[in-house]
Amino acid sequence: MKKLGILGGSFNPIHLGHLVLAETAREALGLERVIFIPAKLPPHKRAAPLADGADRLAMVRLAVAGNPAFSASDIELRRPGISYTVDTVRALREKLGAGVQIYFLIGMDTVAELTGWREVARLARLCRFVPLSRPGHANPNAAALERAVGRRPARAILKRAVAMPLIGISSSEIRRRVAAGRTIRYLVPDPVAAYIRRKRLYAR
Repeated sequence: MKKLGILGGSFNPIHLGHLVLAETAREALGLERVIFIPAKLPPHKRAAPLADGADRLAMVRLAVAGNPAFSASDIELRRPGISYTVDTVRALREKLGAGVQIYFLIGMDTVAELTGWREVARLARLCRFVPLSRPGHANPNAAALERAVGRRPARAILKRAVAMPLIGISSSEIRRRVAAGRTIRYLVPDPVAAYIRRKRLYAR
């Protein structure tokens, strides 16, 4: 059975931490491919203003261009309304068929939020959640996760965790640096930095 990884997010902008995370998970899980999916309207991140979806997708494509195991998808950008993960995974499952196992990559801190996700129990049956644990981040409340998806799926999710290297890069810090006129070199791939400069994204 083919193994496909999915990494969703606002990617506002994508940075080297996202790429390291995806590559670490790809190697640990033996994934044939990792698809990066920029969200149109993330349901849980409404505070920060988003760059246009076309720009975020373009930056993702630039960032993953050098890795043949990485690709970008506009599946959520083409769908109107809030980008619910269950809708995305359901559509991918219908497209890919039963011969592909979908691994949905999420930060360990996000696991604790799964209880508030739309149709999370159904989602846990459509794909395999893979928590990406980072140094200094505690494991989520197992009891709360069990209430959301059931005991056996919850235990399987937590056992599937992949340890990540500690990389202190965030999209919000990158946006702040750009707004302040500071360098973002070595925080994002060079083509992404050039795109941000050319399009004057995140500048005041």
